[in-house]
Amino acid sequence: MELHDLKPAPGSRKRRVRVGRGEAGRRGKTAGRGTKGTKARNTVRPGFEGGQIPLSRRVPKLRGFVNPNKEYFALINVDALDSFAAGTSVGPDELRAKGMIKKRGRVKVLGNGDLLTPLTVRAHAFSLGAVEKIQAAGGTVEVID
Repeated sequence: MELHDLKPAPGSRKRRVRVGRGEAGRRGKTAGRGTKGTKARNTVRPGFEGGQIPLSRRVPKLRGFVNPNKEYFALINVDALDSFAAGTSVGPDELRAKGMIKKRGRVKVLGNGDLLTPLTVRAHAFSLGAVEKIQAAGGTVEVID
């Protein structure tokens, strides 16, 4: 066998169908386009649905704005801090160890509920109500940078 003897397998190469080349050619007259209508006469752009409002306009778009500089806080209320023993220091590490907050990062203490035990609470931010309730219970507030 020589290089000039190589040929593609029989039936693997077909001649392309030349459509729209008159009645004598294969696929004459309407050339496989059916009869009449826009698709028989010219091309239809992608996404065109025959005058109906297309899917790209029917579906609601992404709305609003996401601030890339937004600070996210893990939130905890003062009534949840009651589970700690009196006089202990409570910070983000202790809260995570108990499973009270899941997120990594900054912690903010909110003033929902009542606190009865005096605690030293360390967090990145406090609401005014939380500070008042912690100090009223005899505890102290420390802001972490």
